[in-house]
This record gives sequence, C-alpha cells and structure tokens, in this order.
Amino acid sequence: MYSNSKIDISFKRIQQLAIPAIIAGIAEPVLSSTDAAIVGNMDFYSIESLSAVGIAGAFLSTLIWILGQTRSAISAVISQNLGAGKIDDIKTLPAQAVFFNIILSLVVLASTYFFAEEIFSLLNAEGMILDLSLEYYNIRVWGFPLTLFTFAVFGIFRGLQNTFWPMVVAMSGAVINIGLDFALVYGVEDIIAPMGVKGAAWASLIAQGLMAIMSLIFVLIKTDISLRLRFPLHKELNRLVVMSLNLFVRSLSLNIALVLAVKEATALGKETIAAHTIAVNIWLFTAFFIDGYGAAGNVLGGRLLGAKSYKDLWTLTKRLNLYNLIVAALLMSVAFIFYTSSGLIFSKDETVLQAFYSVFFIVILMQPLNSIAFTLDAIFKGLGETAYLRNTLLGATFLGFIPIIYLSRYLEWGFIGIWIAFVVWMFIRSSALIFKYHNTYYKLAKK
Repeated sequence: MYSNSKIDISFKRIQQLAIPAIIAGIAEPVLSSTDAAIVGNMDFYSIESLSAVGIAGAFLSTLIWILGQTRSAISAVISQNLGAGKIDDIKTLPAQAVFFNIILSLVVLASTYFFAEEIFSLLNAEGMILDLSLEYYNIRVWGFPLTLFTFAVFGIFRGLQNTFWPMVVAMSGAVINIGLDFALVYGVEDIIAPMGVKGAAWASLIAQGLMAIMSLIFVLIKTDISLRLRFPLHKELNRLVVMSLNLFVRSLSLNIALVLAVKEATALGKETIAAHTIAVNIWLFTAFFIDGYGAAGNVLGGRLLGAKSYKDLWTLTKRLNLYNLIVAALLMSVAFIFYTSSGLIFSKDETVLQAFYSVFFIVILMQPLNSIAFTLDAIFKGLGETAYLRNTLLGATFLGFIPIIYLSRYLEWGFIGIWIAFVVWMFIRSSALIFKYHNTYYKLAKK
C-alpha cells in the first residue's frame, strides 16, 4: 500500500500535508477559545465566567498536552518505519499504543478529579471564580480520555502521511462545539434554558465524544490499521513509551510555564486573568496555525530519516521555515490591522480590554520566534529527538521563564512582565533547536 520510492518533498506535497494540518490545528484551540468567547459575552457574571474558563481550561490543556504527546511519538515511529520500508513489521503497534493512551488517561483522570478544588485554589481562584471553575471542570474533564484516544488516532494518520482525515474530524468537532456553545450557554427560547459555564462545558464534552467516534470510524475504514489488541507487546512499544515519557516531561515543563502565568495573572485581579485568557487563546490560535507546516515536517521528517535522506531533510527544513516565516508575517499583519476589534470577540468590559491591549503587541511581535521554534520542534519530534526536546523545554522554563516571572514580580512589572517571560522562553527554545539541528542534521546533509 505504501511505496518506498523517492519521498516527495515538493511544494505541492508539502501543501497537501500542511493545509489540512493548519485547518485541524486551528480547530483544536477553537474548542477552548469558543467557550471563552461565548461565556465572556454573557449578560451576567461574564468576567468571572471568562476567568473560570481560563483557569479550568488552562489546567485541562496542561493534562491534554502532557499526555497527548503520544500522538507525536506514534507518528514518529510509524513514519520512520514507513521510510525504512518496514511498515508491515509494526502491524500490532498502533492498537497497543492506543490502549496505552486510554489507560494512561484514566489513571490521570482518577488522580486529579477529586483534587480539583485544591488545584484551582493553588491557581489563586476563589469565591465565584472558584465555584465556576469547578462547574466547568467537573463536566469537561470526562472528555479527557476521548481526546487522548482521538490524538492517538491522529498520530497513526500522521505516521501514514495523511493529515486529511484528522482535519475532517477536528473541523467537525469545532463546528459542533460552536453550535452547541450558543445553544447551551445562551439557551434556546422555549426549548433549552441558559446554562452559562455548564453549557460551555457540555458543548465541549459532546464535541469531544463525537470526534472520538469519527476517529474510530475513519481509522477502521480508511487505513489497513487494526485496533484489535494483540500480544505479545511489540518491540517498538518500548521506544514509543520512552519517547512519550520524554515528551511528557517536555510538555510538563511547558505547561508549568503556562499554568504559572495563569497563577500570576490571577493574583493581579479578575480583570487581568480575563485579559490573560484572551491573550493566551489568541497566542494558541496563532501557534496551531504556524504548527500546520510543522506537522508536514513531522510527517515527512521521520520518513526521510528512516530512508536516510539527509540532504532532502535539510531541503525540507529550509522550505518549511521559509513558509512559516511568511505565515508569521501574515498573522502579524492581520493582528495589527484588527488590534482593537480582536479583543471585542471575547469581552466588552473596558478594564479587561485595556489590560489585554497592553500586552497584545508582545503576542504579535513573538510570531517569528514562534515560527522557528514550532517548525523545528515538530521536525525534531518526527526525527525522534525527544530527549533533546525535553531538555530544551526544561532549560527554557527553569532557566528562562521562571526567573523572569519572579524578577517581574520583584520589579513590579505587572501583567506585561508575564509576557516578557514568554518572549525569553521562546527565544531560548528557538536558539537551542537551531544549535542542535546545525550540529547534527545539517552536518549529515553536507557530508
């Protein structure tokens, strides 16, 4: 089914992989961004509700990003075997990887569900914001295993050089989520009573459930992959688990930065955490947009490594970085044009908007740094360089982000100090990845 002929890295092929990945990538943060935008425009308790969705959503994103890294590990192992012409040797691996994901998600869910109040209190949530955070979390958390199952299936498709069906699933989930958000948060006259924050949580949960069902159907009818669990355990499962653990630690350190930022913003007041929620959602939106071309690098990079086509790998890396820098420039232009109106999507409160506008320019100017970091990050995942990615994030977080956060508090930089820390964080990440690529893969390409 899958040819081991020369691997196509033409402009056309990259677009075939990147454009569906961009669309799918945009759909992922839409699930959380929609909740934030809808509750932030309610007629009652909108600031408290937006803050609650920001706090609970940040914690859920932490869990999903940490454990969802198995998607990249699955993709890397499958694509490398595909490039080496050994795809038939890993027939039992995908099902084992999916079950590993599901079991892991249930363990984490059980270990966090009963401590949600203490966790959100540590994030400085209190009073009504704490109550609303718990309302949102206690419903939406049940979508956690469903999301990790979907991510595992996405990893299978990416490994097989297919980003189209993940796009269909992600877009369907986003459309369903948006429709349900309006219906459940605001209510439908004489049919559904307004549910506020609970409605937003139910909308996301239902969308996640439908995405999991669609993923299952597509992997069964669109691929030769079987999800029937068979033993013995595949020899590649050990490598996949090690890669996943490295990516867990990497993502944990990444989310320590994100959650610490939420904690610091919450301590500055409810208007600040609401503004931070807006800024983070826009930052994530642009990040996933940029990550579309990174996904093409993830998919093709692993296959090129398996085929030992180092010169083509270098060519691919140059092209993807150029394309993503162009994307970053376009995003910056759009953001500056809609500098004022973008905040109004999430909130109409003047205090919240002024706080948001005070840092939005930093979010915009970070885009070239994001472009380089996210492109190389995705390529390195496909190459299986998970240990280096782990160390890079640990260094960026504990030697860059956290010191700047505490320096900011000491010097009373306020809200802007949080986003200066993000700039330092991204600079360290991009610099470390450039250094590693030059010293390893660039040199292999020049031999």
